[in-house]
Amino acid sequence: MSPRQVIDADWTWTGRAFESGVQVEVGADGRIARVGRLGLPPTRRLAGRALLPGLVNAHSHAFQRGLRGHGERFPEGGGSFWTWREAMYGLVERLDAALLRRLSLAAFREMLTAGITTVGEFHYVHHAAGRADFALDEVVLDAAAAAGIRIVLLNAYYRTGGIAQPLAGAQVRFDALSPAAYWEQMDRLTSRLDPATQTLGAVVHSVRAAVPGEIATLYGEAARRGVVFHMHVEEQRREIEECRAAYGRRPLALLCDTLPIDDRFTAVHCTHAAPEDLTRFLAAGGGVCTCPLTEANLGDGLPDVTPVHAAGGRLSLGTDSNARIAMVEELRWLEYGQRLRAEARGVLADEDGSVARTLLAAATTGGARALGVDVGQIAPGAWADFAAVDLAAPELAGTGPEELLDALVFGGGDRTITAVAVGGRWLDPTGDAPRGPPARA
Repeated sequence: MSPRQVIDADWTWTGRAFESGVQVEVGADGRIARVGRLGLPPTRRLAGRALLPGLVNAHSHAFQRGLRGHGERFPEGGGSFWTWREAMYGLVERLDAALLRRLSLAAFREMLTAGITTVGEFHYVHHAAGRADFALDEVVLDAAAAAGIRIVLLNAYYRTGGIAQPLAGAQVRFDALSPAAYWEQMDRLTSRLDPATQTLGAVVHSVRAAVPGEIATLYGEAARRGVVFHMHVEEQRREIEECRAAYGRRPLALLCDTLPIDDRFTAVHCTHAAPEDLTRFLAAGGGVCTCPLTEANLGDGLPDVTPVHAAGGRLSLGTDSNARIAMVEELRWLEYGQRLRAEARGVLADEDGSVARTLLAAATTGGARALGVDVGQIAPGAWADFAAVDLAAPELAGTGPEELLDALVFGGGDRTITAVAVGGRWLDPTGDAPRGPPARA
């Protein structure tokens, strides 16, 4: 529990614009109680700062933070996703609980400095070496708690090493054993969660990792439990070719044919989705998470996200491999990638012509939708998760409230974020989450 707060920033994001004179009252339960011109004595005055909802990272593999600085030399010529994957498997073979915690904690703290207050951690390294104990699942939760970040543990089902192929090598540590064992572990984790900051989501890693019958069984149980469901879909052309060879359809078409897609399903990447399949998926209620910096780093290709944008509210963003954790940069490259693809500007503009609002929505309300959490907006009932922006930052010099969001998205970066709060608790990203009440400011 945190003490009641009244937060008074110079400018506060109200969903469409930054406004002055707006106060945010936070209850002791860590949720926003009231927003408006309340006329109350502030308990936290954010002078020279603007208040945004905390950013939402809908897709992360925290352990891959350990690959930063590796795999960027190509003495034998060009590489690919598949050669990068072998380097990733090498890291998996070295992982133990201590290293996983250290890498996860580093990634989560770095996310906080980037204004990210909620992470969807797509987790599939379940077991200690040589064991089938699911011991590493709780390590990730522990690291998130130590950092203070809100986490949705997207716990992954992984059963095959490729379509019709057994798990091999490092992949054995991903083994979910069976649908029954998977849900038993989900039940164990449920009893371990901090209900204020931790929830679970269901995941099948990809069509490479499970047969269609298992995917349908897991998706049905996720729907019965009311939890979100995520899956890597069509990131690589080879995945599409193998799926067509095995099942006669592309992955997204296979999912639409065999599952009752609804708004709890988030397809990650869709880099090479066929327009007709994507249209069908979106019409059923599905959403798409893109990861521009990772997709560029791995040479995946440029997805066409204009159909997702047109569907309204279905787009979210992730840092994926965490080669770089910079959500503001993810925002602008979401638009820049579309500009390069279309040879046009303003591709993701909203009905009023604002691109920045579309991009911010992907990293706030879009991410909240994908993860099923009450975050991403400064509104009564939402969790009090915030990011404070330094109005004196050189990157933002000379901007007023009308230009601030554009200046931040297209010219700002992590160092413009000066503070974050999760559930009303203001955090120091460089250390473990504070255990007592937040300091007054």
